[in-house]
Amino acid sequence: MRTSPSPRVRRAFEAMGETTSWPTPNDLHERSDTVQLRLVALTATLGLAAASWVVAVRQMNGMEMGAATQLGPFASFIAFWVAMMAAMMLPGATPAVVRRTLDSGRLRTVPLFVVGYLAVWTLFGVGVFVLYHPHGALVAGALTIAAGIYELTPLKQFFRRHCRERGCSALEFGLCCVGSSIGLMLMLLGLGVMSVIWMAVIAAIVLVQKVFGATAVVDMPLALAIIAFGALIIVDPSSLPGLTPPM
Repeated sequence: MRTSPSPRVRRAFEAMGETTSWPTPNDLHERSDTVQLRLVALTATLGLAAASWVVAVRQMNGMEMGAATQLGPFASFIAFWVAMMAAMMLPGATPAVVRRTLDSGRLRTVPLFVVGYLAVWTLFGVGVFVLYHPHGALVAGALTIAAGIYELTPLKQFFRRHCRERGCSALEFGLCCVGSSIGLMLMLLGLGVMSVIWMAVIAAIVLVQKVFGATAVVDMPLALAIIAFGALIIVDPSSLPGLTPPM
């Protein structure tokens, strides 16, 4: 049963030609549940991302060798990779986690969605382990140029757009996010997969692209800057300290 406003309040709204619908206790309870779900999903996802940053940075300690970085044993690399992906990708995935949690109305959606999303990035990491080899400045520059070119392609825009749409499952969302960020991840692999600095730079770009829509005013200069940076690496590798270990 809806509560009625006082006569004074009713007359004031009628004088303005408006009516008001007062919330029932059920309405207030539903709103409270929605706020609680949103807060828990947001806190849990960002909290896991923050903890993953701590783990990843500790694992990277002493392992940075630029383009010549070794990945080490498979098990240790995958453990590191999952922590790195959680740190880099979960902040940008937070809106999707919150949306899916609110749509389902169940708190368990948070871990299920996060696990499914990170599973896709883990499979990508398996591919990285199989294909990656320590390299030199030429390969690093070429991968960086390729990353910049990919930023300009319709395929990149397709995946980036689908990364922001509602209704995706965790696996579908993960696949779209891999497709959107694969160029930037190749750039990270080229410059130093164990580099905290490049990890933070790529993570910042990914976050901005996930949260904000495509804008040519920003995207075009960014892509051209990445291409120019890659060319500089090829022409003058010494311009990027730490890219190759000292002989």
